[in-house]
Amino acid sequence: MSIVVTGATGALGRLVVDALLAEVPAGEVVAVVRDKEKAAALAARGVELRIADYSAPESLAGAFRSGDRVLLISGSEVGRRVAQHAAVIDAAKAAGVAQLAYTGILGGPDADFTLADEHRATEQLILDSGLPYTFLRNGWYTENYTANLAPVLEHRAVVANAGEGRIASAARADYAAAAAAVLTGDGHLNTAYELSGDTAWSLAEYAAVISELTGETIAYTNVPAAAHQEILVGAGLPEGFAAILVDVDEAIERGRLAGTSGDLARLIGRPTTPLAETVRAALSALSALPAA
Repeated sequence: MSIVVTGATGALGRLVVDALLAEVPAGEVVAVVRDKEKAAALAARGVELRIADYSAPESLAGAFRSGDRVLLISGSEVGRRVAQHAAVIDAAKAAGVAQLAYTGILGGPDADFTLADEHRATEQLILDSGLPYTFLRNGWYTENYTANLAPVLEHRAVVANAGEGRIASAARADYAAAAAAVLTGDGHLNTAYELSGDTAWSLAEYAAVISELTGETIAYTNVPAAAHQEILVGAGLPEGFAAILVDVDEAIERGRLAGTSGDLARLIGRPTTPLAETVRAALSALSALPAA
């Protein structure tokens, strides 16, 4: 039996492998990747590599073994993910894996925004497969915001159409630690976890945190959805993806990403990473913190 992580060279996948290697010997961990060279650092740590691609079902035939515990990290190609995930599920079922964990989205079947559609469909495919499952319904990563700090600092504004909605985000590493916990522990089969940060915050509060850490005045500017769409497209985002982000902001305004179930903290055995800590790390990476 191995613990298998798909998409293991992605931002979340690498962190999951790190978390697993802190708990189990490297010989028990398998990374399913598309590019062997990109995964060379994982192989150097003793992790077995299996080469497969979500979009090439035939390549997935050798990705899993009977009794494996598998983490299906959701694909990044929005609009193509249901077919891709279905190929992984079929291969996992054919192999007879002991557990299929899946990184979905907060709210599961109740999530009513466009980005959740493929996650809801994937959960249903897993249920229909009859495989023992664990649904990791991840909330928003704080890094979804801090990855865009450079333009925020340039324009001294956080721009969105989320109104006063709140976001119970956590650091990506927190979600990775939760995945490792359910893959290495017992009692998680046929269970869904609603994973989110301990504290929900508003974008006005996010702007205030940036202001406090940088000494600059950063404002939160709430704009109509149509105006936000234009801003995102003007910044170079494809129109379809910009529409998805605008729709997420509308969901935030409705409170869809504000839930604080406590599941994430319980799984990882500690409080989730505070917003300010992740913002500080991102600012340090940009060398945007003032000198002490």
